[in-house]
Amino acid sequence: MNPPRRYDLVPGRVLANQYIVESLLGRGYEGEVYLVREVLTGAHRAAKIFYPDRNPGNNAATHYAKKLERLRDCSILIQYHHAVQIRLRGQPVSVLISEFVDGMLLPDLLSQYRGKRMPPHEALTVLHAIASGLAELHEKREYHGDLHAGNVLVRRRGVHFDIKLVDMYDRGRANRYHIQQDVCDIVRILYDLVGGRPFYASQPDVIKRICLGLKCTLIIQRYPTAWHLCRHLDTFEW
Repeated sequence: MNPPRRYDLVPGRVLANQYIVESLLGRGYEGEVYLVREVLTGAHRAAKIFYPDRNPGNNAATHYAKKLERLRDCSILIQYHHAVQIRLRGQPVSVLISEFVDGMLLPDLLSQYRGKRMPPHEALTVLHAIASGLAELHEKREYHGDLHAGNVLVRRRGVHFDIKLVDMYDRGRANRYHIQQDVCDIVRILYDLVGGRPFYASQPDVIKRICLGLKCTLIIQRYPTAWHLCRHLDTFEW
């Protein structure tokens, strides 16, 4: 299968007579996300436009919308509004409209730090925010499925980090493996935040007791769900 062509929608483009494109927010495997403005109200929204060959029979968009709707009480997820269909390059294309959350992706935030790595205490604060939100998903027997820094949206608030997760991936019905893989993935995010392999040997024990050399079997033995990781972060002593 040939890779989908990029849409590259220009600012000012009107979608479904309802939304004006303002800027590209990002691209992923399934499609592109744009910041749009409602014609009627002027309110900002996020529009995820699916690539047709990554959304056969509208299955990907339908699954994603239903999952967001089912998990609408989970604070770490962006709130889904509704769907519209448009035509681009002569093809029908599905668009999911969601709330727009002002913030930056985690790699962009990390680029502002000296050496592109966080001090341990800040990295642990970010990890706690991610793990706390992820624990809500795991308690509902759901999973994210594609956790990496590029799918973490961050906004600073005082000494806290507000976190939203984007671009969940469908790997089938949730099971223990999916939940455990989420935990391993967020531990990898911590590992990368503090500098990755070149700096791992010099990290304090509080980091190493979580990263465990990125050995997933050891990680899930100690932290089988995000809740267990949160409990550790809430109770360990420096």
